[in-house]
Order: sequence, then C-alpha cells, then structure tokens
Amino acid sequence: MVEGFGEIMSFKGENINGFAPTDRKWDPDRLLQGYWHSAATLNFMRGFLQYADGTITSAININSLNASTEFENLKQKVADISAKFSGRAAAPVFTAHESMQLDLEEALTRPVATKFYNLGAHLVWIGDRTRQIKGAHVEYFRGIANPVGVKVGPSMKNDELQELLQILNPDKEEGKVMIITRYGAEKIEAMLPGHIEAVKATGIPVVWQCDAVHGNGIVAKSNKYKTRHMDDVVSEIVKCIGIHKKCGTILGGVHLEFTGEETVTECLGGSVGITEEMLTSNYETLCDPRLNYAQTVETAFKIAAEVN
Repeated sequence: MVEGFGEIMSFKGENINGFAPTDRKWDPDRLLQGYWHSAATLNFMRGFLQYADGTITSAININSLNASTEFENLKQKVADISAKFSGRAAAPVFTAHESMQLDLEEALTRPVATKFYNLGAHLVWIGDRTRQIKGAHVEYFRGIANPVGVKVGPSMKNDELQELLQILNPDKEEGKVMIITRYGAEKIEAMLPGHIEAVKATGIPVVWQCDAVHGNGIVAKSNKYKTRHMDDVVSEIVKCIGIHKKCGTILGGVHLEFTGEETVTECLGGSVGITEEMLTSNYETLCDPRLNYAQTVETAFKIAAEVN
C-alpha cells in the first residue's frame, strides 16, 4: 500500500513491468523485447569478437584517469597489453544471471538426453536472499545440469553452506558449483576463512568468486542515494585475494556491476572523483549502482596489480 496510489504491484525489473506506479502491471511483451535485445547483443558481441583482431585491447581508453598518480604507469601497461594481445583471437564470452523469477527460468528449461538445462544462460546463480535449503530455488537448481552459482553472505552458517553444497553437487563434479562471496570490505576477513575451511571439509570442489559490490552498499548522507564507494569494492577484492592465498585456495574471478558509459555517476570515488553531490547529475539505475567506465578500468588495473 503506497500513499497517494493505494495498492501497487512490486517492481520486478524492466523485463516484467515498469518502475512508475502506474506501469506496474506485468506485461509479457516486455519479456519478448528483453529476449530480442539480449539475442541482438550476443550476436553483436559474437561478430565483434570474431573480427576484432586485437582492436579490443588497443582501444582501451584511460584518458579519464589522468588525475591518477599512476597515470603514466597505466599508459605503459595499456601499451604493453595492446602489443601482447594484438592479432590474438578474443576469448569466448559466456552469459550468466541470477535466477530469481523461477516461472521465467522454468519456461527456458529444456530436456537434453537424460538431463535438464536452463537455456537462458550458461551459468545461473541463486541470490543470497533465496538460497534457503528447503526453498524453491535450491530445489530447482538441484535439478538442472548447468554450472550453477550461489551467493554467500554474512548470514551463511558454515554447516548450512556444507549442506547446500551436498545438495547442489552430490557427485562432486568439477566446475559444477561456483561460490560467490559477498560480505563487504569490513566483514570479509571475519567470514571468508571459516567458509573456506567448511567447504574444504566436504571434499566438494568449487570455484570461488568475489562479489565486491553487493556487500558494500551505502546510502549517501546528503541526498539518500543508494551508492557504493570504489575504494570499498577494491578493498574487498584485495582482501579476498590475500585470504585465498593464505588458505591455499584460488580466487577464480570477480563479480562487478559496471557500465561502459563514461558519464554515469552512481558510485563514489575513483580518479574521476565522484562525490555525493555529483550522484544526482547522471544516476540512471533503477536498482543497483554501477561503476562507470573510468572506475571500472581503474578497478581492473588495481585487481591485476594484486594478482601479479
């Protein structure tokens, strides 16, 4: 119930309904449009990657990072990357998404021989809020043959994580399950080591990934905008790399939310210096704040420095 509107339906994302209270009726045409745009994007990427011939790496633009004290060093790294990968075939692209709306996921699930696959993505994951052991999402994921992920936050107990892995990967299949940790920069050191040891005790192989955005959400004091600080994102990843090294495990990847648009102002910090007051100038998201182009490139270089 919303004052001034009465009862309105929840916003499920633009694939399902609109954000405006008057546009909340579920609209199947949105699903068709979303499917079309997704297919068109993937086809564009396939064609671009097939004929890129090194142009992807040579097109890295770091001019927006000129305020960084590392700018000259970054310029040299870009030149080195371009020279190293020029003429090489681009890496393949795989797709993934959170399987939140199970009715939609079931509609894209098909039998292949003796197994069932979700054909909407290569990998699908369960969110930290829908990973209940006896919940519908875990039951659905138990029945598909895709590689699957599960978000793991501060509320996950060690024994609960062990039980969840036994449900999702009882045959101990390599590459079947990805654990996507999302604690926040301030909590990761207290939470991750225990989860790593709990997983080791099961003998079930997993791929570890660090979601460095969802645990670092804050609300700007001056204007109440939902945001994140780039420093917190980088900090969680750096700490995650160090913990995995100490525990003898490997961080297999990172989960970031970003856009290639240079002018978006949704996350704080970085060499471009986004402040709380600047958030209002071009805040486009209806859900989660994203790193803009410059912040993303800068974060990538900071991660690479830690890995090397």
